[in-house]
Amino acid sequence: MKLSFLFFLFPAFVFLVNPENKNAKTTDIKQKKAASLAFVPSRIPKKNIQEFLPTSTTKAIITHEFYCLSYNEKYEQAEWVAYELKKSEVLNANLKRPYFIQDAKVSTGSADWRNYKNSGYDKGHLCPAADREFSKKAYESTFLTSNISPQNHEFNSGVWNRLEEKTRYWAQKYDGVYVVTAGILQPNLKTIGTERVAVPKYFYKIILDENETNYRMIAFLIPNAASNKPLYDFVVAVDQIEKLTGLDFFPQLPDDIEKQLEKNSDYKSWSFK
Repeated sequence: MKLSFLFFLFPAFVFLVNPENKNAKTTDIKQKKAASLAFVPSRIPKKNIQEFLPTSTTKAIITHEFYCLSYNEKYEQAEWVAYELKKSEVLNANLKRPYFIQDAKVSTGSADWRNYKNSGYDKGHLCPAADREFSKKAYESTFLTSNISPQNHEFNSGVWNRLEEKTRYWAQKYDGVYVVTAGILQPNLKTIGTERVAVPKYFYKIILDENETNYRMIAFLIPNAASNKPLYDFVVAVDQIEKLTGLDFFPQLPDDIEKQLEKNSDYKSWSFK
């Protein structure tokens, strides 16, 4: 890989001109090589979110103006929601929250919000309302019930909220990112309401950063429960999430790039400050 080769050569050159502190230099080389594994050379022009969509196990892909989703009627929620978050879209407009309504584009009917009433679970956004505050229309579009999933309150307001805030930070720092997120839907989950909305035990979020020369990807798998652990403790390889969901994420990428990105679980190239 070209970028990895450059990362390797530079610290090696420093070692030759300054042979002191051999152990420190060797450690530095190893750290930079490990970090470079998160980057893969880009060979295709920048895409829009429609070209970065995962596969669908239900073929019920819904395209909204500000995000896309694949609805799973069996579990009464999306198996994934995908969207691009641009640097210019990260705003705090303090908009008024609307009521949740059903998604008219879901042919089987998305679950009614009343399923969540007195359930003990939050109506957890998948595409966060805070990611769409750049316009009233975009903000209100996130209050479709196809964009929510039952979340433990401490999870929703705690570790999941921290990850959403970190995603917005990365969108600003790295000039935009692509996001795919949802709960892990599998048989025998607890359900709520008359429509038996499934309560995921885990939620995932996959973030792809694309710039002019490279791709990099990071994925999180977090239990639907309170946690004070640092976010990087939940980093996993995308391959692991694919096995759990039966989905293929970013299948449009060249196979060699996709394979290298999805087997990687290194987070050192992402800023967690």
